[in-house]
Amino acid sequence: MASKQKVLSVIGLLSGALVWGLMWYPYRALQNMGIGGELSTLLSYSMAMILGMLFLGPIWRELRVAGWLSIVLMASAGWTNIGYVLAMLDGEVMRVLLLFYLAPLWTVFLSHWLLSEKLNRYGCAIIALSLGGAFVMLWDTQHGLPLPQNQAEWIGLSAGISFALLNVMVRRTQHLSVNFKVASVWFGTILFTTVLLLFQGHVITQLHNITPDAWWLLWLVGLVLCAVSFAVQYGLTYLPANQAIVLFLSELVFAAVSSYFLADEEMELREVIGAVLIVSASLLSGKCTPNHEK
Repeated sequence: MASKQKVLSVIGLLSGALVWGLMWYPYRALQNMGIGGELSTLLSYSMAMILGMLFLGPIWRELRVAGWLSIVLMASAGWTNIGYVLAMLDGEVMRVLLLFYLAPLWTVFLSHWLLSEKLNRYGCAIIALSLGGAFVMLWDTQHGLPLPQNQAEWIGLSAGISFALLNVMVRRTQHLSVNFKVASVWFGTILFTTVLLLFQGHVITQLHNITPDAWWLLWLVGLVLCAVSFAVQYGLTYLPANQAIVLFLSELVFAAVSSYFLADEEMELREVIGAVLIVSASLLSGKCTPNHEK
């Protein structure tokens, strides 16, 4: 891998971590303006796609070679993004993110099944540390079961699984361009949120109630999402999935600082211990080199 390509990939993933470590705040602001998570996600990603169409080029030519893998890519991206927003709106920022960042655990298994990457001693350590961190953080003193405590945490956990699948699928679809993958992420998110909104109803009423200030914020979020989507997909395309997870880990730092100052959230001791174990697992995931079975 050329050094310039690797540097750009690292910068792209770190920029994505920064944005997603802070993105919960504007979505909560939009919710306070009366715009639910599903609608704000639909509108912001639609705006990102509208802006991004200026740079995507003739991606429709790749449809004939996209295959079923592109459908999995869209589905995993869709639930990752809407799941992140919904979990962040209703849950504690750091608890949700720590559950989300059990992703290295799922990446180990998915990389083995879908990319034929061997499970080495680092992979075994990742499994042990991730499960240990989740066990400590989620232990319920009343019931004893290490499970998420509410719907938001379940959504965050499932979004993390979907995120791991997305990372692996981006690597699996090397025959597709970065632009096509970016469009797939946007379209998958728009499709997912549209289905959810159709089940909810009252979409037209919600649209009529959006204020001019809210529209400006939606366009700003859409612009940021547009830019960071290109950067992240470039990084995911040219870096191994396990190394990408490590770089995304910096999102925890950005989220911890922002949630402390903007939402007055603090972590308890057992959550800190669980976080250390999960972070250790993510750091170890960078040691999982993509050695493929013959």
